[in-house]
Amino acid sequence: MARQNVRYNYVIGDVQGCFEALKALLKQIQFDPDQDFIWFAGDLVARGENSIGALRFIKKLVDRGVAATVLGNHDLNLLACARGIKKVKDRDHTQDVIDAIDSDDLIDWLRKQPLCLFPNERTILTHAGIPCIWTAEQAARLAKEVEAVLAADDFSVLDGFLKEMYGTEPDLWSDDLTGNSRLRAITNYLTRMRLTDQYGRLEFSFKDSLDDAMPEGFQPWFEYASNAAQTHQLIFGHWAALQGKTINPQIQNVDGGCVWGNQLIAYRLEDQILFRVDNPIM
Repeated sequence: MARQNVRYNYVIGDVQGCFEALKALLKQIQFDPDQDFIWFAGDLVARGENSIGALRFIKKLVDRGVAATVLGNHDLNLLACARGIKKVKDRDHTQDVIDAIDSDDLIDWLRKQPLCLFPNERTILTHAGIPCIWTAEQAARLAKEVEAVLAADDFSVLDGFLKEMYGTEPDLWSDDLTGNSRLRAITNYLTRMRLTDQYGRLEFSFKDSLDDAMPEGFQPWFEYASNAAQTHQLIFGHWAALQGKTINPQIQNVDGGCVWGNQLIAYRLEDQILFRVDNPIM
């Protein structure tokens, strides 16, 4: 997807509508759209000050061929709200996206973005990570199952899934899963995962830091020997409490918790340097 002969590739963590911080970060890294490429880790919208501005801007970058994005759980929630399946939460500043004159174009574009990308042959990007039980190739293949439904020409297919997307069951992957249960499990692994057990069973309540007490039998998904990390570097956002932590050379978080008054992060693939800017709105 990326252009050839790019100077630098940057992975940017959860923007969450923090448009001023995004502009500040692009200025800090001296982003040159004629030479560089941006990979967004999802959650483009939600609780920041300007979701519609950020979404329009990122869409222009992607349409120009100088950026790509995966979808996060907040992006999927916006799709459900735009389709009238969920109500916008008071703390989500996304009603202006739904009310915008270009809302149909924005939503149609958003639903056609992937859940999984390969910034290069050695790197895989998803919003929340990849469970230890999956390989990188398996994650990409399963992501395509959900992507096909989200991008379906028949809106009844899209709406049928969005109505069944929410929920915590099944919490353990099986190749035998079918229908919306299968799609929900894939979506939860790729966009909501934080803790699992050694078999890949999901735990949804924990959102705190690595120093906090975790439910018995569960650890952060990246604490287990990872099939995907044997072949690829895994980059993910989603977990603001990690603050852009380097888990190990093969696993990198890029969510700096900007929307919570912390930082927006860009990770440069060529030399593994992290760039950070404070949220200027906070």
